[in-house]
Amino acid sequence: MELDLIKGMFETALTIRRFEEAAIDQYRQGRIYGYLHPYLGEEAIATGVISALRPDDYIVSTHRGHGHAIAKGHDIKLMLAELMGKESGYCHGRGGSMHVANLAQNNLGANGIVGGGIPLATGAGLAVKYKGGDQVVVCFFGDGAINQGVFHESINLAAIYKLPVIFVVENNHYAVSTRIQDSTLIPNLSQRADGFGIPGISLDGNDAVVIHEEMIKVVARTRQVQGPTLVECKTYRHGGHHINDPGAYMPEEEMKYWKSKDPVLVLRKRLADEGVAEHELKEIEQRVEAKIEEAVAFAINSPEPSKEAFLAEISVF
Repeated sequence: MELDLIKGMFETALTIRRFEEAAIDQYRQGRIYGYLHPYLGEEAIATGVISALRPDDYIVSTHRGHGHAIAKGHDIKLMLAELMGKESGYCHGRGGSMHVANLAQNNLGANGIVGGGIPLATGAGLAVKYKGGDQVVVCFFGDGAINQGVFHESINLAAIYKLPVIFVVENNHYAVSTRIQDSTLIPNLSQRADGFGIPGISLDGNDAVVIHEEMIKVVARTRQVQGPTLVECKTYRHGGHHINDPGAYMPEEEMKYWKSKDPVLVLRKRLADEGVAEHELKEIEQRVEAKIEEAVAFAINSPEPSKEAFLAEISVF
């Protein structure tokens, strides 16, 4: 893999990490309302998957979706403004943390409903096929969604019609506080693919390079109208389900083990091992820090949505 690509992936993953840390800080200062579900610890998945896509490919996100949007190239200033409910946000402050969407970059949106994006992605795949396009649709969802009925219905439909959808399950081992071992007996969630007659693979969800390399193959297969693939990325979130969840149900030793596989540090080490100088890595880190500071200032200073505009919108209903 080209070194410049890995550098770009490191910058993307680090941007996701620093964005989430900044969002947590702003939440605790009372500038972000409602729930906030950080992507901390899972950065390699969005980075590795989306780096294998074209700009015109589609994604469908989740309630834990900031990383997907950043990896898709969204402006973090507009994203943070959206989280703060500001008019300058991607959805003019109407969506907030769990509903970031940007149709201009083919992000069909995040979803606060467990598994809610799976049928939307299948529908998008049907639309692509109907129109004769060659885009692929990547659908992200958590391990908790694989036991939703809509998971089975959607993948079965995508399989029989050979739709260009890649189903990516981000297995962080907990559906809120329910361990995956307590809800699903198979060791690899990708085995679910066998029941639909489609390929399934399980990957190290903390290594963006491995994910990218495998996704290049999956995407190529999908563009050749060979139907969907179920991709499991095994990872671990670095905290509770949301910012107000202390995650006391997550064993200390388990957390320590997974943090030793920190996806941002894995990428940094890979670059160092490839001979990238420390000063160059520091430059990337400083560039990311500057972008985050700019985004925070932009979001804080952005205007609140006007009552008049809001009332004009709802009047059409």
